[in-house]
Amino acid sequence: MFIRAYLRASTKEQDASRAKTDLQRFVDERGLKIAATYMENESGASLKRPELFRLLADCQPGDVLLVEQVDRLSRLNADDWEVLKREIALKRVRVVALDLPTSHQLAQQGSDEFSARMLDAINGMMLDMLAAIARKDYEDRRRRQAQGIEKAKQRGAFKGRPEDEERNAGLVMMLKAGMSYKTIIDSTKTKRKDGSGYDMVSSSTLARLARRMKEEQAADA
Repeated sequence: MFIRAYLRASTKEQDASRAKTDLQRFVDERGLKIAATYMENESGASLKRPELFRLLADCQPGDVLLVEQVDRLSRLNADDWEVLKREIALKRVRVVALDLPTSHQLAQQGSDEFSARMLDAINGMMLDMLAAIARKDYEDRRRRQAQGIEKAKQRGAFKGRPEDEERNAGLVMMLKAGMSYKTIIDSTKTKRKDGSGYDMVSSSTLARLARRMKEEQAADA
């Protein structure tokens, strides 16, 4: 059994390696090792992901595909998710996601056949559910973004390209977790490839996201 880590971010401006430390900690705590790491900057809503399919091509039956979150693997629509699931099933790969506790035991060997089949069944159902949630979150954010752009256009205030949805979703999760602006800025700071400095989220962006979060919570109340 080989554990193969998959790391994905949507754009080249994002750091696809961000979750590498968490994946390494997960295997270290279980006395396991990551055999290979596959990293790419591609949309989770698309099947056009060369590194993911290279990972699957390298797999042997029983190998583990390790991801930080299910949405790193899929923000696919239902039809494309079925295509990916079928490929995973054909290769007899076990998907383990840090945000899917029912999958964690699949990273270990030694279960009897009945227990293994039960784990596979439970994990499959939970994986389907989280993949559906990830897709709905993707579609909801795109819809809200389109509505916001349309309103901005009507006010004559639309000034440029859409915001970085996945990055901002991660920032909102940090805000919800109670992290300070400074902690978030420090933890998301990335060095520019040309060595000219660092890219980091601004406090004004965090303030804007915090206001939006409060407005959405008030609307849902």
